[in-house]
Amino acid sequence: MDCTAYLAAGGFANDLKNELGRTEARHGQLLITSGPPRPAAWAANIWLDPQEIAIASISDAAVKLRAIQRNWAVYLPCLYRRAVLIQEQLPKVSAKPRVFESPPPAAPLGSWTLLDAGRMLAAPHCTSPFSNGEVHFVEDRTAPPSRAYLKLWEALTLIGRKPEPGEVCLDLGSSPGGWSWALQQMGARVISVDKAPLAPAVERLGGIEHRQESAFALDPRTVGQVDWLFSDVVCYPARLLALVERWLAAATCRNFVCTIKFQGPTDHGIIRRFAAIPGSRPRHLFHNKHELTWIRMV
Repeated sequence: MDCTAYLAAGGFANDLKNELGRTEARHGQLLITSGPPRPAAWAANIWLDPQEIAIASISDAAVKLRAIQRNWAVYLPCLYRRAVLIQEQLPKVSAKPRVFESPPPAAPLGSWTLLDAGRMLAAPHCTSPFSNGEVHFVEDRTAPPSRAYLKLWEALTLIGRKPEPGEVCLDLGSSPGGWSWALQQMGARVISVDKAPLAPAVERLGGIEHRQESAFALDPRTVGQVDWLFSDVVCYPARLLALVERWLAAATCRNFVCTIKFQGPTDHGIIRRFAAIPGSRPRHLFHNKHELTWIRMV
């Protein structure tokens, strides 16, 4: 069975289908294509070399999964009760929220689903180390001014890198300051740019310089060399692309983490233009809404 299965981020199966083109089958949010895996921004998880397996009973399914490997996450679009009973016979996979900066799980985590009562689809290897690509964190519900910092935490967890103490981070469109707060907590020096003010508690933190001006009018030459550029600014994707291209041309920043926010229908053309930038990729995070996170690392 030479195929790959792509699990769409919640509610974005049609965007994933548009991105993949021809698909052989669809099972809920799981799209199956022939051939090897390829980049898919709207996939929360990609199942590598999935196999269709005949099963005679709940116990038979559990035995066959355990014979392949130890750790499995179930995807549950149908036959919920039967699938849960199978999963209960498998070793437990921790679903506890993660403390930020703890490393992702190192053990292989396979994914499986019931196609019908007598067949399952199982892939022992996937692109995400998290169940169905869902990354849950122990949240700070008091200090940050919004929950937007969670997608920044997720992006940095997935790439396995974060700003080091003393590195200079530019946070564009920063108000009310969730990303600036998170970066300051990592020990970075933050240049926070937004015409709107920061939340007072964030404004008072040391290590944050707030420039109350437009992120789009900011001239890279007036900022100088920075280690990271972050942007969670609300704007049309084409405007964000122009901003990114201006900073790339200036060659004053090495690493980029930017949210591409769609103001209406998904613009697949602009996604392809972001993806074409060397060394980068757009991807939908668990904490994204109708948006993608574009990442470029050097």
